[in-house]
Amino acid sequence: MAGLLIVALITLAVTMVAKRLSSTIITVPMIFIGLGAGLSYTGLFPLDGAREGLHIVAELALIILLFLDAAKVNLSELVRERTVPMRMLLIGLPLAILLGTVAAWALLPGWSIFAIALVAAILAPTDAALGQPVITDPTVPEMERQSISVESGLNDGLALPSVLLFASLAAATGDGDSQNWPLFIASQLTLGPLIGVVLGYLGGKAFVYADTRGLSTGTHEGVGALALAGGAYIAATLVDGNGFIAAFVAGLAFGHIVKGRCDFIYEFTESEGQLLSWGAFFLLGLILVPEAVSQLDGPTLTLILLSLFVIRPLAIWLSLAGTGLAPVTKLFFGWFGPRGLATALFALIIVERTDPEYADKVLMIAINAVWISALLHGLSAAPGARWYGRKHE
Repeated sequence: MAGLLIVALITLAVTMVAKRLSSTIITVPMIFIGLGAGLSYTGLFPLDGAREGLHIVAELALIILLFLDAAKVNLSELVRERTVPMRMLLIGLPLAILLGTVAAWALLPGWSIFAIALVAAILAPTDAALGQPVITDPTVPEMERQSISVESGLNDGLALPSVLLFASLAAATGDGDSQNWPLFIASQLTLGPLIGVVLGYLGGKAFVYADTRGLSTGTHEGVGALALAGGAYIAATLVDGNGFIAAFVAGLAFGHIVKGRCDFIYEFTESEGQLLSWGAFFLLGLILVPEAVSQLDGPTLTLILLSLFVIRPLAIWLSLAGTGLAPVTKLFFGWFGPRGLATALFALIIVERTDPEYADKVLMIAINAVWISALLHGLSAAPGARWYGRKHE
């Protein structure tokens, strides 16, 4: 109980200074990862079954935050500026996986090629939540903020088929599933968006109808928004689609329909989503970060730093060739691709789906990447956003 009391008091303190924190180099994910890691050494928290709880919390947080971030996107503006996020997703993401595979092959001798590709795929998705000041700072141009938000919302869903494919190939199960990977990828990338569009559109129409006729209240509409996000995820997974993509696309369609109406939905959903996100980062720190740090060696650290400082920036730079964007803008996009809940969740997902020889090693690499990214991107998010905003005033 003492451990829970400490967490409650820290959470209360964070909520009291959250606005001030958003303009400093200290981010909330940094605080909760550090809190969890610190408390892990006290013995105040029983860890039996905690990994399963972490999996559930991280998945719920990712679903809600994907939906919420998408609902805030100005879809009309995005359509006009679609070149940048689409290039980062369709060119930059595969390039990041390819370059990451080359780097991991050099740094992880003795690993199978599929396990190496699995590491690269897990390290490719980004999480804008770890660099929140970048997408909330009004001095940063809207195109840049929306492009980063859309890319981080969609790239985890686009990376998941590759993650599951490489995990299956690394396991070499021989059950024939890996031979159906083209069909698997096609279903993941088509059924998820289709379900997301349908549910998001119909859900948005229902919310507008209820709001204009005074049939509901803000609190109940907030609960409904959570249900819509979860429903899109579940519906997609039931037909072998990608639930994360479905949740994000549902948010895009929903936000386009409601267009700023039902404001309390966003406030309510954001508070619930933030609570889940903080809980997920706390559990990461409590359960996995101490073990991951103990296994952090030279090759692993080098791979993670290359992923953050070289592989992602280079992939994004190449993907944006010919767009006419300034070099500083390409570097801005390349750097602000933090590794967060998606990287951790994907690693947890594949632990039981891939070769046991590599499963825990892949998980430890992923968790080390998350806390290192939370630290580096957290320290640079607010100053970087202000600096970039001043250059565009």
